[in-house]
Amino acid sequence: MQESVKDYWNHFIADEENRKRYAGRSWTAWHFCDNQQDADALAKLVTQGIKRGTASLVRSYEAEDEPLPQVGDISIITNWDGQPQCIIETVRLDRYRFKKVPASFAVMEGEGDKTLEYWKRAHREAFTREAEEFGFDFHEDLDVLCEEFTVIDICSPS
Repeated sequence: MQESVKDYWNHFIADEENRKRYAGRSWTAWHFCDNQQDADALAKLVTQGIKRGTASLVRSYEAEDEPLPQVGDISIITNWDGQPQCIIETVRLDRYRFKKVPASFAVMEGEGDKTLEYWKRAHREAFTREAEEFGFDFHEDLDVLCEEFTVIDICSPS
């Protein structure tokens, strides 16, 4: 983990109101997607208030033996290079089969033209790559975890 991520959290938590609300809470740091162009673009959409959700394959968490995200989780979103961009808090989680993800979630996720058709096309490609990495085949009956988050802080450029 980049030192700048830890410094960002420490600066955030130094504020008295933030300390009261978030001190002692665990957090993770991560970037969106599996490539720099998308990771950086999506982090920017979050800081602009356009992207308020993200989706992941449940089976990938199982393959990595990682717990599923929970409401209340705190994450520092980074760009591809690991530099902090903002802090988010998970406020809602819904689980759907890929083929049943609602159009309202595509709008919340804020990517492309915000249509369900765009969302399915982009996520079908990304999830196919991800499934291949973990040794399973993507299909539209796989469970997708649709996460809604709120931005609680945006990193000021240094």
